Amino acid sequence: MMNPAPLSFDCIGARRMLARLVPALCTLPAVEGAAAAVVQPETLRLAPNGWIPNHPRLPVLVYRHAITPSGSDPAALFEARFAQNGWPPQWRNGVYDFHHFHPSTHEVLGIAAGSVRVVLGGPSPVGQEVTLRAGDVAVLPAGTGHCRIDASRDFLVVGAYPPDQDTGISRTALDAARLAALARVAYPDSDPLYGAQGPLVKLWQGAS
Repeated sequence: MMNPAPLSFDCIGARRMLARLVPALCTLPAVEGAAAAVVQPETLRLAPNGWIPNHPRLPVLVYRHAITPSGSDPAALFEARFAQNGWPPQWRNGVYDFHHFHPSTHEVLGIAAGSVRVVLGGPSPVGQEVTLRAGDVAVLPAGTGHCRIDASRDFLVVGAYPPDQDTGISRTALDAARLAALARVAYPDSDPLYGAQGPLVKLWQGAS
């Protein structure tokens, strides 16, 4: 059996290979749908409005361009992000064209496609018109009135809620006991986009 020839190590060639490899690794594409950085949300505080209570302390949060819709199923990107951060997705659809609110749960809406104009907080003058576009995410605290004005033909939204909260809607005034219960709806443990260290946790805990 012949002894194999000794292997030689080309230091210069290795350096050249490494110089080509490192920049390539640094320019790998980002994870599909991921935002480049934490998006700080717009905040909207709403006073009680007739039979629509809105929340007595917590602001609505609107994250602009939080997720980049892409691929054949952009709604799945929102569902995955919400589920990862403790807000199980419940449905894909639109937004009702009548004023309503959730008395026993907070809600996150992820705009997967198209655009929509909504009124938040009930009829004017308290309610405010907001336009949401693909990639935007809105978090509505319990009691927040919302109603669709109009939407593009391709509009699609993903809805999600914190675990173990009643997702039923109301279109009538709450009595004193139910208003008190609304104010006690448990705060979520995490931001639906960024987890336990996300903006929602800081903003909502600071508002309590």
